[in-house]
Amino acid sequence: MSRLFTIHPLQAYRRVRRTGQLRASPPVVLAGSFLALTLLGTLLLLLPAAQAQPIGVFQALFTAASAVTVTGLMVIDPAQALTPFGKAVVLGLVQVGGIGFVTFAIIASVTLGKRVSLKYQALALEAFNQTSVARIRQTALTVLKFSVIIEGAAVLILTLWWWRHNSLHDAFFMAGFHAISAFNNAGIALFKDSLGGFVGDPVTIFVMTGCIILGGLGFSVLADIYHKRAWQTLAYYTRLMLIGTLILNLCALLLFWLIESQNPATLAALPLPSQGLASWAQVISARTAGFSAMDADQMRDSSRFLLIALMFIGGGSLSTASGIKLGTFIVLLAVMRTYILQRKEVVLMGRTIPPEAIHKALALMMMSGLLVCVGIFIVSLLENLPFIAVVTEVMSAFSTTGLSPDLTPKLGLPSQIVLMLLMFIGRLGPLTLVYNLGTRAHSRIRYPDAQVQIG
Repeated sequence: MSRLFTIHPLQAYRRVRRTGQLRASPPVVLAGSFLALTLLGTLLLLLPAAQAQPIGVFQALFTAASAVTVTGLMVIDPAQALTPFGKAVVLGLVQVGGIGFVTFAIIASVTLGKRVSLKYQALALEAFNQTSVARIRQTALTVLKFSVIIEGAAVLILTLWWWRHNSLHDAFFMAGFHAISAFNNAGIALFKDSLGGFVGDPVTIFVMTGCIILGGLGFSVLADIYHKRAWQTLAYYTRLMLIGTLILNLCALLLFWLIESQNPATLAALPLPSQGLASWAQVISARTAGFSAMDADQMRDSSRFLLIALMFIGGGSLSTASGIKLGTFIVLLAVMRTYILQRKEVVLMGRTIPPEAIHKALALMMMSGLLVCVGIFIVSLLENLPFIAVVTEVMSAFSTTGLSPDLTPKLGLPSQIVLMLLMFIGRLGPLTLVYNLGTRAHSRIRYPDAQVQIG
């Protein structure tokens, strides 16, 4: 595959003049698609019909970028600043950015009966993180089908549940907005306290967190469960994701509740059932979505550090979530265990993890950590804020989680630009950028082994 940024502007101009085409690698096309969608969303949000309150150009740009990357960090209050049309624009950006811009292109091609070209096959492979071209169409159709079914079911349940205290029109609009926001792991809420007002409402909490979990598992996992429906026949990756998700969620729930249950500013004042619902909503949202069930400023630093770790891990591959991905985290744990036990091969659930997967996991971990550290360093220089708040904000942007204690609007313009860049990098995938900074060529030169002291 070609380099990511190897086309000189003059060469690009001459190529366009000569052939009418500009050749670019799939990651560049994918990034360009997200950028174009962001600019389109910015223009729509700048229309008077979208604004209930005046919105500046950068505010519209940041809002559109946050929606396209399904991050959820906001420099405006969408409930107050946007009209129903403006909210619909944000929702459309979330939907397209969540299930993938490429998905719609592939579906349109299939619907029209056209053969997917090699160019778009390569683009789809990058977007879907797949290696089999034959599965692209099936994957795209699966993404669309599950999105419609899950979001439709959530909208129906929430509409009927919220209809008790609202008009049917308002209940339907609010249900549609929050169901789509939850399934796409965007975390954008129209309620002033996000999910804080529903900590005593098990229906709302379980529907919303159910959408978050399903969106974060990955469409390949959902498809495998749907087609096989028996534990013994499920694919290895599916079983790994289900077990990993269950253990991580339950451990995070218990640990968060133990830390905050004695905190009078968060859980201590609530009855035990509401404590459980609030803790569940908070840890599930922290992994991938960004909804908040309580004021983050009132949490203990240990709880906030736990949420930061959950944001960094994220969800599953081929999902609406970001982060380094749960599969990566599990592989790294297996590598660590192998080294401690001094074994030669990394074995996980009766299978040997190939060296390529280990190298990819290590590279992704290091690159993600480096980007987060650089972001924290820059924002810390620019802002006079508590360190834990800066770490939370930067991690929230990079992991496209959007969990923030209403800090984003208070930041300066340079810091907001840094966050916006981290949103795009986190959504497109740092490993994709790294892989395409150089030509994927195999050297015929074999260098001698080096003796390097480690540890």
